[in-house]
This record gives sequence, C-alpha cells and structure tokens, in this order.
Amino acid sequence: MAFFPDKKNVLSKDQLPADVQELFIETEDRIKIQSYFIPNSASDKIIIYFHGNAGNICGRLSDLMQINKLGVNVLGVGYRGYGKSQGKPSEAGIYLDGKAALTYATKRLGFPVGNVTIFGRSIGTAVAINTSQYLNINGLILVTPLTSGKDQAKSMGLGFISFLAGNSFNNVNKIVNVSRPILIIHGTQDNVIPFEMGKSIYDKAKAKKQFVRIEGADHNNLSTKYKDLYWPPIYVFLKQLWTMML
Repeated sequence: MAFFPDKKNVLSKDQLPADVQELFIETEDRIKIQSYFIPNSASDKIIIYFHGNAGNICGRLSDLMQINKLGVNVLGVGYRGYGKSQGKPSEAGIYLDGKAALTYATKRLGFPVGNVTIFGRSIGTAVAINTSQYLNINGLILVTPLTSGKDQAKSMGLGFISFLAGNSFNNVNKIVNVSRPILIIHGTQDNVIPFEMGKSIYDKAKAKKQFVRIEGADHNNLSTKYKDLYWPPIYVFLKQLWTMML
C-alpha cells in the first residue's frame, strides 16, 4: 500500500529539455533505476532529490528544473519499479536506490560528500533520512515527512491493521542519526501526511534545524499554489549551507 508506481506516463529522451540528462544508475543488487541529472557548471554542489510515492521521476521534472535554477546541480532519482526503472518497489529496495544515487553522485559525478544536499519529499523523506544517517553531507531537506509506517497507517484510518506496518519507514527513530543541518517544510492542511508528523520529526532531530510551516497548504500543492512560500526558504537554507562551507 506504500507504493503507487506509474510505468506508462514517461518521457522519451527527445521530449527532455536540452540541459536534462537521462541516466540509469545501477544498484548493488543490479537493478537499473531511471534518473535525471541537470548540471549547473557554475556550482560545485549537488542536490539529490527523492520523490513521493506516486507517479515517477518524469512527473517531477518541473521541480528538478526549479531546484537547478537555485544555482546547483540536481540529480533526480527514480525508484525501482517506477517509470523506466527495473525491478519492483519495496522499502529495502528504495533504500538501496538511495545508496546507489549517493554513490553515483560522489564516485561517478565526482562531488565530495560534503557538497551533497539530500532532498526528500513525502515517502522520499524515508529514503533521504536513511541515506543521510551518519554521513557528513552538506545538509538535508525534508518536505512533508512521515514519522513511521505505523503512524501513517493510523492516520489513514487503518489503525486496526497498523501492526502490519511493523517498524517500516521509521523516520522518527532514524532522524537522530543525522548530524548535519536540516530543513523541514510542511503544510498545515496536509491531507496525506499530517502536519503533526513533520513537527514530530523536527522535535526529535538533534542537528541544527529549521521548520517552515505553510498555512493552508495541502500535500500536493506546496511547490505550485504556495510556491512563493515554499521555494524562498529552500533557497535561503541552501545559501546558508554554502556559506558555512567557505
């Protein structure tokens, strides 16, 4: 119930903007995942972006391009079973996808770990947090993070079977293992992942942290309808991270 992959609505290479490179990253279990790299020759920093649980990476292209315009290289990562990627999605599998993306950014693209900011959206926050643990990355951005699979099941009215979620997607326990600066953004009217979950992640985090509350915003309209409240804090946070590196 956690994954809603779309393998039909994809973009061919000739449909991509000229500066967007489609690539396929191989994971340690030999699954090839579709991803997009958008370079920014003026920057030595990169953001690795992990999207939400529905659709595929093709549908996030506009957000990836907007992040790129903030003055940074962007690697948008698809998950196994999504879009043109091989395999089938699972929690363990998408964590391997996250690990492979970080390895690709550092080993193949040549970005030092300290120049990497990891960005997770919705279920992508689980990949982002899992990938960021115990690493000296530049920073971590979490948009509408969930606390755990069990909590999410309860919020969906499935409390009677929430025990089936076990210890899945346990962001609230893992966030304490992230030592680098964290930005969390959540809309107050989120009807998918309750606002209180984002606040709980923020409260539990031990690293330097910021929380952006967007009044009235739902789960899927943050970067569009509320773009004037959503993008500026991300840009300011990135500028702060990059200034700290000087």
